[in-house]
Amino acid sequence: MSRIDGRKNNELRKVKVTRNYIKYAEGSALIEFGNTKVICTASVDDKVPLFKKGSGEGWVTAEYSMLPRATQVRNIRDISKLRLNGRANEIQRLIGRSLRSVIDLKLLGERTIMVDCDVIQADGGTRTASITGGFIALMDACSYLVDKKKISEIPVLNFVAAVSTGLVKGQEMLDLCYEEDSNAIVDMNVVMTDAGELIEVQATGELAPFSRQSMNTMLDLAESGIRELISVQKNALLERYK
Repeated sequence: MSRIDGRKNNELRKVKVTRNYIKYAEGSALIEFGNTKVICTASVDDKVPLFKKGSGEGWVTAEYSMLPRATQVRNIRDISKLRLNGRANEIQRLIGRSLRSVIDLKLLGERTIMVDCDVIQADGGTRTASITGGFIALMDACSYLVDKKKISEIPVLNFVAAVSTGLVKGQEMLDLCYEEDSNAIVDMNVVMTDAGELIEVQATGELAPFSRQSMNTMLDLAESGIRELISVQKNALLERYK
């Protein structure tokens, strides 16, 4: 079966990273997965949440939002509804967990890094793009802290990236665009480190149950895609960390 954009089932969309995209943030990146575009910024605050105060450890957290016209039909801003919608809340908690899991919070010290992920154009995979691009912004924010001699070394334990997979018309596919995702029998998001360790697997039978064999195939697709994405991250950071 030919995919909408002519890709093979195991092929990522074209991925592009533009570092230092925002002038004022300690770390920032524009990440593009095909037609999905997300601006990721990492901001340093020399405070921690109350539950971390006096612990000697820092904190990494995230916020996620989507511009009203990032989609084909205009969305209402959350501020207009005076509350964060459930989907955005779930996604930003996933981003925060994913990035926090690869940081040595003791080395970070009692400070917070907030990673903001703002979707400016959505065509599927916005949460996985946010994690992948958010890590690049986080790395640059950590480098800023080293440069300013606020910490002695970059407190990153592993690289981390994420990608979607799914079962569409009976075939397992990597990195679904919106049209594929909206018609998927199964939708899966996978977060993994460069050591091959899983941080999160979200798999849902949207239209029907699915087999263990199909799940294993999608996990294998995700692993190969994430290894490619980590290479993209390393290449994007190469000018600083080579």
